[in-house]
Amino acid sequence: MKNNGLKLLLLSGVVIAALPATAQEQVVLEEIVVTAQKRQQNMQDVPVSVTALSGAALQDQGVRDVQDLGKLAPGLMIQSTDASANPKIFIRGVGLSDFNANAAGAVGIYVDGAYVASPLAQTGQFFDLAQVEVLKGPQGTLYGRNTTGGTINVTTRRPDFTVGGEGRIDYGRYNAITAQAATNAPLVEDKAAMRIAGIWERDDGRTLNRVTGGHVNDTDRWAGRGSLLLTPTDGFEALLQVHGGRNRGDSIHAQSRPLLPGIPAAAGPDGLCAAGLYASGGCTDALGYTDTDGDPYKGDYNLAGKDRVDLIGATLNLRWDLSGVTLYSITAWDHAKRNDVEDTDASPGRLIETTYLAKQRDFSQELRLEAAPTDKVKAVAGLYYLHDYLDTDSQYDVLRDLRPLFTTPDNPTGLSVENNVAMVGFPYRQTTDGYAAFGQVDFSATERLTLTAGLRYSKDKKDFHYASTVEQAVELFDLSADKSFDSVSGRLAAALTLSDDAMAYASYNRGYKSGGFFGGYTRDPADLEAYDDETVDAFEVGTKTEWLNRRLRLNLSGFYYDYQDLQVFQLVERDGLTVQTFDNAASARILGLEFEMTALPVAGLELGLSGSLIDAEYKDFVSRGEDLNGNRLPSTPRWSLTGTVSHSQRLDGIGEIGLTANLSYRSRVYFDSRNLERLSQSSYWLADVTLGWTSDDGAIGAGITVANLFDKDYVVDINNLESFGLDAVNYGRPRRVGGYFRWQY
Repeated sequence: MKNNGLKLLLLSGVVIAALPATAQEQVVLEEIVVTAQKRQQNMQDVPVSVTALSGAALQDQGVRDVQDLGKLAPGLMIQSTDASANPKIFIRGVGLSDFNANAAGAVGIYVDGAYVASPLAQTGQFFDLAQVEVLKGPQGTLYGRNTTGGTINVTTRRPDFTVGGEGRIDYGRYNAITAQAATNAPLVEDKAAMRIAGIWERDDGRTLNRVTGGHVNDTDRWAGRGSLLLTPTDGFEALLQVHGGRNRGDSIHAQSRPLLPGIPAAAGPDGLCAAGLYASGGCTDALGYTDTDGDPYKGDYNLAGKDRVDLIGATLNLRWDLSGVTLYSITAWDHAKRNDVEDTDASPGRLIETTYLAKQRDFSQELRLEAAPTDKVKAVAGLYYLHDYLDTDSQYDVLRDLRPLFTTPDNPTGLSVENNVAMVGFPYRQTTDGYAAFGQVDFSATERLTLTAGLRYSKDKKDFHYASTVEQAVELFDLSADKSFDSVSGRLAAALTLSDDAMAYASYNRGYKSGGFFGGYTRDPADLEAYDDETVDAFEVGTKTEWLNRRLRLNLSGFYYDYQDLQVFQLVERDGLTVQTFDNAASARILGLEFEMTALPVAGLELGLSGSLIDAEYKDFVSRGEDLNGNRLPSTPRWSLTGTVSHSQRLDGIGEIGLTANLSYRSRVYFDSRNLERLSQSSYWLADVTLGWTSDDGAIGAGITVANLFDKDYVVDINNLESFGLDAVNYGRPRRVGGYFRWQY
């Protein structure tokens, strides 16, 4: 399969390169403008490793949501075991696997400059986009909220002073329909304009439930955004956005992989089911269930769970041009509510079923002052405040099918806490108030050399109230705690202009992520002791170059990260039950190389190749008595590679024909810190292809898309439920063939 995929990409490039190009026009790569340093700059002039993707490119490459970004940006991995919330984002090996509601990831998501604090809301605004930027490494001296791994900067389409709009309808496998549209209109000439955009998605579900004969893993969600732009004077601008959305699709239905050998021949060296025999019928889960067909898109589920998420929020961006300075204000408010019911054991039995209930409200305010740039100095300073309130009431119904074994006249419900036969809950509330002051100065020491210095002070105060319950009424214990965390971090960098088409840079960043309180279920109060801050010293060198009269762009970077107190989430077995833990690894080391290359050999033909090599290991980490020194960090492939081909050809009287192909490779990925082969995905390739047509006037277009062209079965995450005799294995999307129609006016 690997060879076939590679051959297809190479063949596509050869074939389309042979097509006639538009005659004798100047061929240069388009300049990419980014806002990585809070001002518009040519990406080639920014001393930061950044991948930028336009909204049009995202559509052409078949990027449906945040999770699809990983196939286009080197060093980026995004996964989730939830249908519409809690994306787990890793950049260069830095991320967090915790799926609990109070988890703060190492990678920040910003939408139009506003930090999206709630993991419930981080996937809700991925539509009607102008651009997405993936910034790698700590970002703290220019951004309101500090992160150790990086930042995903999402910029939506702004209103402008023209009348127009566009829309697109996609239809494909599993009766999948995606409809999105936007309209734009001026309200007062050159003074006020509005834009309204929305998206609706649904499908019948990709997984057959043999218990009911219906399908699960379906999609049913919508989102909308209204934007109002006011420019009453040349020196003042206000952009108000109101957004919301709702998900009513299924919770994720994983595949049950049995671990308990029923016959001696099925046992592996560790006493669990031997690899390759999971579907043999010789292994079962703790209730005797086994799935023997080996089809990752068929299962037996007693519970058709739903992941209900409701979102509403608003953002107000203000800009004042004052005497010698520009003041920016970003005010954001979000409210998210979730009710997720999940068949966690992925079987017809009732080993473990989960309900996640959460309400979260966030308010943030950023003030940023930028001095008018001079030939020598560019300076920015800012203040940031975040208030986050989270209220959860989640529970696990454990071993429900075993209750008859413990039912007596004195115990009619069959409750047996000592045997883990119980409905356990962990309601808690957490309030976070975060404060920060930050600033950065760029100084032009010479015409070619720019020096950068940045500094940040951060403080978080967290107030935590937790209860561990049984049968919703009996409290095993409760706990109230509060703690403050603060840190100083910063940035030093030097950028050297080598020529008009080349620059080199070196940087040092001190990153920081606040400590906090574990937000999963536990019966041991010791698990709720505050964990420590995570810090990183990040060193990077790189070059950004253009060649052949700007027909070839090549950007290279090398990096070294030294982590202290790395925050680590795990699933482990304790007292016969799978439990969650949250620890600080003493240290970790990450060393890597990345490259991004784009070529424009002829007009209308663009070729891209990017990749990363990452060596990410724990150092001095002993977890629950197990030495994990030298183990690879989870969700971090050693090698990743992405190749793209995009060709467009205008034909007289017909319109423009376009072909886009994407091929991506990921080496082995481990999903836990112990690096068990069982809990990993071996190397694999994925390919996507889009063939489209656009009319001569650009008013309409249509095309065919194929995602996962080779129908590769690949795992995106695994939950280790060893105490229940199974792994819950989550697979990526199978091949999807579809068509689209789009229009604009």
